[in-house]
Amino acid sequence: MKQATRKSVSTRRGADGGNFDEIDRQILDLLQESDRPVATLAEEIGLSQTPCWRRIRKLEEAGVIRGRVTLVDPIEAGVGLTVFIAVTAPRHEISWLTRFRELIESIPEVVEAYRLTGSTDYILKVLVPDIQAYDEVYKSMIERLDFSQISASIAMEELKFTTAVPTAYL
Repeated sequence: MKQATRKSVSTRRGADGGNFDEIDRQILDLLQESDRPVATLAEEIGLSQTPCWRRIRKLEEAGVIRGRVTLVDPIEAGVGLTVFIAVTAPRHEISWLTRFRELIESIPEVVEAYRLTGSTDYILKVLVPDIQAYDEVYKSMIERLDFSQISASIAMEELKFTTAVPTAYL
C-alpha cells in the first residue's frame, strides 16, 4: 500500500493557486541582493527571459514582491545618527492610536515604527543628522500628542543591516 506523502515546507501555495519553488526563492534572493535586469537575472538562475519575467510578475501579483526601491546610505545622506524611541501610550484607545499614526506619518525622520507586546507599546527608528535634530523631532512629538513615557536609545554601531526577507519559508 502506498503511503501518503506530506507536502514539503519547501513549496507553498501562492496567491494565484500556484506553488512557489526554489527558482522563485532564487529570484527573490537575487533581487533582494541587488536589482538586476531580467536578462541578467534569467541568466544567473538558468532560465530564459520570458519565464523569468513571468515568475517575477507572479511574485508581484501574489504580493510577495511589494515594490522595488533604491537604498540610500544614511551617512552619505547626512542622517547618520540612528535613534530608537520607545513609546508608552497614556491609554489604549483607537482614537489615540489614529492620532499617533498620523503623527509618525508626518515626521519624515521616523523611518520605521512597530506596535509591540510588553511594557513598551511602540518602537520607532529615527534617522537624524545629530542630537539637536533628534531633540526637534522629540519636541514635535510631545507638542502634538500625549505620551505616558518616551525614552530614546542612540545606536553606537550598526552590527547588521539588511532589507532582505528570509525566503526559506516561502
